[in-house]
Amino acid sequence: MRIRSLGVIDDAVVELSPGFTAVTGETGAGKTMVVTSLGLLLGGRADPALVRIGAKAAVVEGRLTMDADAPAAVRAQEAGAELDDGALLVSRTVSAEGRSRAHVGGRSVPVGLLGELADELVAVHGQTDQQGLLRPARQREALDRYAGAAVAAPLARYTTAHRRLRAAATELEALTTRARERAQEADLLRFGLDEIAAVEPQPGEDTALAEEAERLGHAEALAGAAGAAHAALAGHVEDPEGVDAAALVAGAQRALDAVRGHDPQLSALAERVGEIGILMADVAGDLAGYADGLDADPLRLAAVEERRAALTHLTRKYGEDIDAVLVWSQESAARLDELDGDDDRIGELTAERDALRSELGALAQELTAARTAAAGRFAEDVTAELAELAMPHARVSVDIRQTEAAEESDGIEVGGQSVAYGPSGADEVELLLAPHPGAPPRPISKGASGGELSRVMLAVEVVFAGSDPVPTYLFDEVDAGVGGKAAVEVGRRLARLAQSAQVVVVTHLPQVAAFADRQLLVAKTHDGSVTRSGVTVLEGEERIRELSRMLAGQEDSETARAHAEELLETARTGR
Repeated sequence: MRIRSLGVIDDAVVELSPGFTAVTGETGAGKTMVVTSLGLLLGGRADPALVRIGAKAAVVEGRLTMDADAPAAVRAQEAGAELDDGALLVSRTVSAEGRSRAHVGGRSVPVGLLGELADELVAVHGQTDQQGLLRPARQREALDRYAGAAVAAPLARYTTAHRRLRAAATELEALTTRARERAQEADLLRFGLDEIAAVEPQPGEDTALAEEAERLGHAEALAGAAGAAHAALAGHVEDPEGVDAAALVAGAQRALDAVRGHDPQLSALAERVGEIGILMADVAGDLAGYADGLDADPLRLAAVEERRAALTHLTRKYGEDIDAVLVWSQESAARLDELDGDDDRIGELTAERDALRSELGALAQELTAARTAAAGRFAEDVTAELAELAMPHARVSVDIRQTEAAEESDGIEVGGQSVAYGPSGADEVELLLAPHPGAPPRPISKGASGGELSRVMLAVEVVFAGSDPVPTYLFDEVDAGVGGKAAVEVGRRLARLAQSAQVVVVTHLPQVAAFADRQLLVAKTHDGSVTRSGVTVLEGEERIRELSRMLAGQEDSETARAHAEELLETARTGR
């Protein structure tokens, strides 16, 4: 892995051995940046504050070796990446402005893909993870992870049923708590629909009645105007000698007909005059018919106005015109059907909720049984690991219990009683530790010292390594609080784990570092203006000097050197 412009590291190459690599160095030298670099390659959050002051961007590049058919390799190739002679090249760039880019196998990819690959390749365990495991919820997750398919299968069915129950309960609550509002809405809709049904409006009726009312209200004036126009065009029967437009046009027609044969142009004009006469006769006839058809009946006018008033009452309340009123009526009828069906829906949801609660109870009981079976094996495995970590008399157990529901209606029935439940079942899981014979088991958060807690957590992680193996494990100072013989056993146990996987440990303990196949030193130098940090592989005399420093704080102490050599020999022969 190559690291550039990240924190105190200017430009360094970290060579990790296939077995056990220990990363050591003074406090503040930059060991954390090595862990941070791995985190970035694994899809961790990009923090622009990590970029070295004065640099435009921090870059971390890594070379991951894997089989071509490994799940991570397959996933990377699906994303367009290419393997280089059995290795996958991965890089992550974080700019000082906060922009982040990721490349896998020569292809630009979303940062999320790095996280997907990390799940298959690396397990990271640090002091933060230890603190997280003190919480009962994380302990339940740890037990479920250890149990594997035995818990995962019923848990998946339980989760699905729980999600359906939440949805049904939410809808049921909405229906029941808003019952009064919905009843009021239904009454208003029903009243409006009854009003509209009583009037029985027709599409476009309001427009047609408005036109009829206007015509009836001016019937006399309209008839007089039509009669006068007819007389002007066709003459008046009471005045046969009077001059009218029809007679004048007819005279013009006769004058032209007498000479039209002498000139084609005049003949065309005569035809146009004839067309005027025909059109005038048609209009005169229509005017006569219009005048005769006008109805000045005041009773009809009153009926029209009354009908218009009824329609106006509807348009004031339900739409800008009758067509809009009819649309409102259709939509409201559909909504009323929905509201009237609430009682049926409430009954359906109640039955569904009760059935799902019964199903959840059975699934929760199945989960409890699976967790209980796994808990015994888990406790035995962790206890066996503690014996390897200089705690031969310690005993770990797993307490699985349920809490009685505050109200019977709030719980599910498990084992004949109503218990509280959540998205992951009804179980509360807690790790208990009895550090020595005769000591009562107590929660690890209360019954373990700092060194004991570190070893318990390391034992848990090693047990995970056996049940959920990945190629690489990174431990970030999980040995804090451990010393003496216990530290030697921690180093020995990590060395054994490294026989089947790659193990990288950031540590302050010389007892742990001595067991490493390769020791890397993160050493900081100061040139007066810029802090640089290099990462070097320690061998021979250099490694003895570093272990001496870790032991006594003095690289040249003869006693510390002798102790360092003894540690290395113990590690070499005592695995």
